[in-house]
Amino acid sequence: MRLTSIALALALGFLTSAATAATAQPVAGNATPITLEQAMADPDWIGPPVEQAWWAWDGRSVQYNLKRDGELIRDTWQVAISGGTPTLVDESSRAQLDAADPVFDARRTRAAFVRNGDIFVRDLRSGALTQVTRSEEAESRPQWSHDGNLVFRAGNDWYQWRAGQGTSQAAVLKAEKDPAAEPKDDDLRDRQLRLIQTLADDRAKREAAREQNLAWQAADPTRAPIATYMGDDLRIVDTALSPDARWLLVVTEPKNAENGQAGKMPKYVTESGYEEFEEARTRVGRKAPQGQRLWLVDVAGGTRSELSLKGLPGIGKDPLADLRAKAKLKPLDGNRDVRVESEGGRRPAIHWRDDGSTAAVLLRAVDNKDRWIATVTPTRGRVESAALSVRHHLHDDAWINWGFNDFGWTPDGALWLLSEQSGYSHLYLADGNAAPRALTSGRWEVSSPVLGADGTTFYFTCNRQRPGDYEVCAVDRSGNVREITALDGVENFALSPDGGKVLVRYSASYLPPQLAVVDAGGGEATALTDTRTPEFKARQWIQPEMVQIPSSDGAGPIWGKYYGPATMEPGRRYPVVMFVHGAGYLQNVHDRYPVYFREQMFHNLLVQRGYVVLDLDYRGSEGYGRNWRTAIYRRMGTPELQDYLDGLAWLGANKQADVDRAGIYGGSYGGFMTFMALFKKPGVFKAGAALRPVTDWSQYNHEYTSNILNTPELDPEAYLASSPIEFADGLQDHLLIAHGMMDNNVFYKDSVMLAQRLIELRKDKWELASYPLERHGFVHADSWYDEYRRILELFEDTLRAPSAVR
Repeated sequence: MRLTSIALALALGFLTSAATAATAQPVAGNATPITLEQAMADPDWIGPPVEQAWWAWDGRSVQYNLKRDGELIRDTWQVAISGGTPTLVDESSRAQLDAADPVFDARRTRAAFVRNGDIFVRDLRSGALTQVTRSEEAESRPQWSHDGNLVFRAGNDWYQWRAGQGTSQAAVLKAEKDPAAEPKDDDLRDRQLRLIQTLADDRAKREAAREQNLAWQAADPTRAPIATYMGDDLRIVDTALSPDARWLLVVTEPKNAENGQAGKMPKYVTESGYEEFEEARTRVGRKAPQGQRLWLVDVAGGTRSELSLKGLPGIGKDPLADLRAKAKLKPLDGNRDVRVESEGGRRPAIHWRDDGSTAAVLLRAVDNKDRWIATVTPTRGRVESAALSVRHHLHDDAWINWGFNDFGWTPDGALWLLSEQSGYSHLYLADGNAAPRALTSGRWEVSSPVLGADGTTFYFTCNRQRPGDYEVCAVDRSGNVREITALDGVENFALSPDGGKVLVRYSASYLPPQLAVVDAGGGEATALTDTRTPEFKARQWIQPEMVQIPSSDGAGPIWGKYYGPATMEPGRRYPVVMFVHGAGYLQNVHDRYPVYFREQMFHNLLVQRGYVVLDLDYRGSEGYGRNWRTAIYRRMGTPELQDYLDGLAWLGANKQADVDRAGIYGGSYGGFMTFMALFKKPGVFKAGAALRPVTDWSQYNHEYTSNILNTPELDPEAYLASSPIEFADGLQDHLLIAHGMMDNNVFYKDSVMLAQRLIELRKDKWELASYPLERHGFVHADSWYDEYRRILELFEDTLRAPSAVR
């Protein structure tokens, strides 16, 4: 660990690498045992994590947001990069704040950013701040052209700004019929125009006046651009204007597409005193993604042309043809539908070069088994001749990852992208028209790449040393990779305006996200914040031991977090609790501050009471490459359960665990897995707590479920093999089900359905705890306490921890 003096206390007490620990050791501090009330209390007692953070314009200080104690308000703080005491940004200074994710002009002398939905430009030479917009509309997506033109988006409209010239609308796009378009054939109209000359003459004059006005509008730079009419039978999904404001790429989908039946979620405890209903998501297979179309618009002329997607490699092949035939469904007619979106729509799927000459577009098949990155190079006056050129094609028999889809351009026009084609996410570069070549390689992952100020060096988050050890890395165009940090738990980072330093947001097992700064060339990191309360810092915590467990089916080591006493009593066998993280594709065995920080404190409490605890990154988890992620395809709950059985056996052989006194618990996907463990392997786990659990995957959403199990109509066998409700007859052990009644992610209905099934099966030793004012993630300390009181009582009553250690 390389941290300067102000972080020495952190380094000595809280940031020791768990990977090097021989056994789970307590962190030095107050030895007062954690209580359930304290562990489940409002996390304000821990201290607020540093949330969003960014550089001040001069690179001498950084700004960041912290939650105000006892409130929902986020204040902004500032601290010098040399260290010192952070200061609260007062009301009078907020108008001069910078913001996250600035974009720099070609000379890196100006930065544009979005603050409170408005566009600002900061002169990095003088510090002068120019407010470009001030509106209720939320502006976004600023981009500079190579000659200093700034374009940005407001809704589906695009604007441009240039120093000294102000702001003007750059493109006008309407999902309407073109009022000047020739009407459909109509015999009566044609007869009238043929027989009544005056009508024909008036019509000709109106058309001539319209054409003259359009010509004047196109030639007059003081007027708004000519509107482009897309038609009234579609919906505009996304747009991207070239930075020279000459071209617009438009993504559309059918306007009146069938959306499927939405769920109606009841709410019983309400401010009004009446029962209320909230419209929630549709189920998997009831709202298949619509195919989208891609258009190129010549802004000056208002003309448009659809870009054909038929040439995408593999677009005509149905990877689900065998399943479709088995289900006696009609084969696909023609090419598969395609969508233009990246990472679930959270990141732009279109990137223009700064000279406006070429755009790169990310496209996905609606079944999410193919991804293409293609480019289009328009020619003025020949909008109809533009075509897509595929630069990279990625296929996955299971599903394309929603992450690792970043791409963009270097200043000299090379295309860069992330791809899992090797089995792990790595960075590729395509010079000119050449095929992409790998800049990084190995059994580790590249994420969140950022191009450095020199235009040739990429910075990114990496886990080269170990799947859960995250650092900031850099690579040049020759493929020379170096680690910039040695913090173990990097969350994210931002380069300084001059590119010389890196602001790092990092964390550790008992350290909520904090800030440090390090030179872009590497070296010692200077810690800038420590927002923990004295009470939390003084606590004695068990540092989890990172362990590798052999997989019985040869899939590779299963990484886990082990919590146990510092010294084992000779000959004693300890009861076991196994924790299952949520989301499926999530990583919890890492050096970062866990999403499950309350559960981590609960694991400390369990160890105090005489248990050992194991938390696994089972198959399907993030951080271990494509094969680990897709191992659950069409069989959710099978390989993951085997991983937990292997973990239990390992505990018995290596950690004095009493495998006959084992319990399991988890929320969301962890609740689903608790069901699978108790239902499919009765007697192995004597007790389980399933929190906000999925019981029937046909009730879950399309975006997540269809990737892994396809759809119920197409692949009923996958749903039969993966839904716990199908195996409920196997329950013989103690089961607690806990669910928020306003859960709009995994519906409360899931638990109600399973309760009825268990009633019909005449099962005993189970209970359902309901929480009227909680959604998927609980937010009230009373609910957290009640839920974990029940979990603790379940384990104490069934696993029978020795009373001497209570």
